[in-house]
Amino acid sequence: MQLDTEQYRNGIRRVLINPEQIREKIIQAGKYIDGLYDGTPILLVSILKGSFVFLADLCRAVTVPCEVGFMAAKSYYEDTQSAGIVSITMDLQQEIKDYNVVIVEDIIDTGRTLNDVLKLLRAREPHSLHVVTLLDKPSRRIVELRADLSLFEIEDYFVIGYGLDYGEYYRNLPYIAECDPKKIKSTGAEKNA
Repeated sequence: MQLDTEQYRNGIRRVLINPEQIREKIIQAGKYIDGLYDGTPILLVSILKGSFVFLADLCRAVTVPCEVGFMAAKSYYEDTQSAGIVSITMDLQQEIKDYNVVIVEDIIDTGRTLNDVLKLLRAREPHSLHVVTLLDKPSRRIVELRADLSLFEIEDYFVIGYGLDYGEYYRNLPYIAECDPKKIKSTGAEKNA
């Protein structure tokens, strides 16, 4: 799917969380993590692609020594609804046994993806395992799952920006916005008519 400038702009319904609000919460999250580990080294694990922007800012907000690792799990397939199938498409490169691991997630929606990732990582016997999520959408939860820290709880909106996407677009927005996929698609249909 390729968007032109008009389609791209029309897809942004409204800003929900501005850059300053995000910065303030990330500073608090850094202090929270520092308090948990009190100088003990940690491994921050980003679930790609959506959490890479959040991870970049969060790792600069912590003062404890930290390593960074990446995993990729897929459950959304160019649409706004989860397919209900979770697959790990890229695994961690490092061994995590006896590590203090903090999962850095962009959004917890149904909880299926994160639940599968947590099962996989627990089996590898980390010393500790915590979850910090930028966004939490509890109204959509299918599995029983809670983050240790959620920066923002949101209603059931399809959100974009600050790493979150629609069809790989909008990750570069410095804020969290509600997406309007119908306007993107209708604008594209009108142009192709």
